[in-house]
Amino acid sequence: MVAVGGEVRFDGRRWAVSGLEAGRVWLTEQGGASVMAVFGLSALLNSPGFEVVGGPPPLKAPQYGLLATLPEEVRERAFSMERHVREVETGRPVPGGRGPVRPMYDPHSTTLEQRETAKAAELTASGWKVSRATVRRWRGRYGKGGVWGLVRQRRGSTLSSRTDQRVLEVMEGLLRQEALRSRSRGWMKRMHRQTQWRLDEAHGAGVVEAPAQSTFNKLLRRLEKELGLDGTVAQRRSRASRPAPPFARTVALRPGELVMMDSSPLDVLVVLDDGVVGRPELTTALDVAIGGLWGILRPPGSKLTDIAVLLAQMMTPKVMQPGWDEALRMSASVIPHERLVSLDDRLEEAAARPVIVPETIVVDQGKVFVSPATRAACESLGISLQPVPPANGPAKGHVERTFGSLNSLYWQWVPGYIGSNLSERGSKVGEEPLLHMRELQELLDEQLVLWHHRPHEGLRHPLMPKKALTPCEMWAALLPVVGYVPVPLKADDYVELLPVRWQAITDNGIRFDYRTYDHACLNGFRGESSGVAGQQGRWEVHYNPYDVTRIWVRLPKGFREVPWIHATQVSQPFTHHVWEHLCKVVERTGARDEHEAQLALALDDFLKRASGHGHLTRREQRVVAKSRAAQTLAVPAAELDVLSAPTLSFGLAGVYDAPDIDDETVPDEDDDVLADLDGPAQAGVSVVPGILVRTDSSAQEDQWLL
Repeated sequence: MVAVGGEVRFDGRRWAVSGLEAGRVWLTEQGGASVMAVFGLSALLNSPGFEVVGGPPPLKAPQYGLLATLPEEVRERAFSMERHVREVETGRPVPGGRGPVRPMYDPHSTTLEQRETAKAAELTASGWKVSRATVRRWRGRYGKGGVWGLVRQRRGSTLSSRTDQRVLEVMEGLLRQEALRSRSRGWMKRMHRQTQWRLDEAHGAGVVEAPAQSTFNKLLRRLEKELGLDGTVAQRRSRASRPAPPFARTVALRPGELVMMDSSPLDVLVVLDDGVVGRPELTTALDVAIGGLWGILRPPGSKLTDIAVLLAQMMTPKVMQPGWDEALRMSASVIPHERLVSLDDRLEEAAARPVIVPETIVVDQGKVFVSPATRAACESLGISLQPVPPANGPAKGHVERTFGSLNSLYWQWVPGYIGSNLSERGSKVGEEPLLHMRELQELLDEQLVLWHHRPHEGLRHPLMPKKALTPCEMWAALLPVVGYVPVPLKADDYVELLPVRWQAITDNGIRFDYRTYDHACLNGFRGESSGVAGQQGRWEVHYNPYDVTRIWVRLPKGFREVPWIHATQVSQPFTHHVWEHLCKVVERTGARDEHEAQLALALDDFLKRASGHGHLTRREQRVVAKSRAAQTLAVPAAELDVLSAPTLSFGLAGVYDAPDIDDETVPDEDDDVLADLDGPAQAGVSVVPGILVRTDSSAQEDQWLL
């Protein structure tokens, strides 16, 4: 009890209580210079380390939760011991008790040692085998742990406590390292030998010995369980890469505020043109605020053009396809169709799918996502790119979980579904009637529209917390907050998203990959430095791996297209897969210019044979199949459906082989509408290399040039 004249310990010093008034305490420091301090009583009592010198121990609430797990007789014994301890320390078995204090336990007339001796004699007479030392231990245990400290607990030695701490540190380091590196699980003998090697390396040979193999195995299993590294290799990798808790929920309050991107092999087998069976790669983007999902399929190995197409999908409306249900139209959904059409007439024939402009994109450390070209493109579009730490899937758990949702909702019903791992794969999956890549892409497009009409348990409106909303409903609810602004994508925006390399401009033009690109627009820059010191004066060149007949060079006035000098000798479009194949099989017999001409002739012959005018080997059939899969999917047809000014937007092509054009034909950067160009185009369609634009908004059926 705090009383005038008493002493307290506070802030590591002893103080004398000088006065008490209206909830305030006057304290004077003991020893040395007298220091007076005034504290609030409640603040003083709740301060860490505060205690009354020579006073009774503070009251502690019993741990009823822990005590409830004990048998009745054990609890009664603990409470009985508490009464005996308090009587030794305060003279009364119950705090605040009334009645006279027994003389043998009176604190004013006896010492603590005498009271402990009297209590030991009393308990011994009643049948307890208790000594004065036992009573003293009770007091210590009660002071540290309250009633729970008086419970008799078994404290035997454990395997970990008997093992050298240096051995445990080495074993723990090995387990975490293997989990992070995702090594294949081996036998425990390997871990035992590795542990001994590290102990010898750190402390000297024979100084610290690892436990015997049987003991080591038990210790290893226990450590794996304690560290959460037991289970399969995939489970170990997931737990090791998980950030330290506590976890904060990812919150996004407006469409486009936070978008997560990822690529993963699809758990479905598809057939290429020549019967080659393989797994395509699915690249998806998920908007956290509305749960919107966009995706494209590719042969294995995503390219920067895939990111360009995915961004175009998010920023441009999706056109209704033949055979789709009328309920998927924008006009048939809960989205305010009439109000949006007044702002952007591209939505008139669009599917009910959100259109957003990303503000922040979260990606992993994949080469295609963190490339300088992707960073530069996002920077030019005002998008913040945030790569997550390596091997940290939970940092973008929303999009990671989406792959599992697509498997359970859609892919498991598709012929050729192989499951998420080998243990789930059927023995005759390859004999099923597999779909072609284009068929699967069309199915995916319809599935993604259906996705936006499916209620999601994680989408809740503040005014309707009990109702699960669809992504379209969530978009419609948040649209009045952020508004809708049509985004026109220009040709330079697409070029910025293409892969980049740095090349010198010589008298012969620009050369790489056994191809030479040249045009009159390079005059004045041949042999000159670009001024970029970090690239030794080389020039920034962008190229499309799905159409290598042209490149784009960043000149002082902007991007200029430069064609391949042998483009007119090739009868059909081709991709880098075909060119790489020919570079391997065509032997060089002359100078570089002669070799490039030979490659062009061999390419033309190969393309003619691939179109049905000759025989192809099995290897050549595989190359053609992979090339056609990339060509037909370079740009989904629906993404080419755009309108003219004032909301001019570009679909992203990359497979159409547009004819060479003069400098005067290329529109200036300030032009709002592209002028019609010469070339094979139908009415109402303008063709620019890599860009297709629909200028006739009244057309009901459009046949796009691929």
